[in-house]
Amino acid sequence: MPSRDVAADLQRFEGGLGADVVFAIEAFGARVAMLKLAAGPPQLLLADHLQGERPVLVYRVAELEAAVGELERRGVDPGPQLGIPHGPLHSFELDGGQRVAIYELTRPNAGDHLAGRRDF
Repeated sequence: MPSRDVAADLQRFEGGLGADVVFAIEAFGARVAMLKLAAGPPQLLLADHLQGERPVLVYRVAELEAAVGELERRGVDPGPQLGIPHGPLHSFELDGGQRVAIYELTRPNAGDHLAGRRDF
């Protein structure tokens, strides 16, 4: 979810809503925080490097290239390949303005590596 001020939003979610902070990292010129609002999914990711106001719905797929191929066969442009700590990702916007990303978990220990980290 885009955030203009991740640290301030983090405080509001943590203090005001009782969210648990999974991590709050500052790296590569960006601030990103993951929060848990409930015992189960979904988790909320605040990021100051995302453009726009709409959230990005992120889904894990078993095989990224196969999923990209299927999107292309259906006439959907999967957008550029990017990366997140968990693995490669494609992020795209649908004609209705919805923002979606798909990723493949290629670094399964990334979550453990980030858990508990609090840079801000």
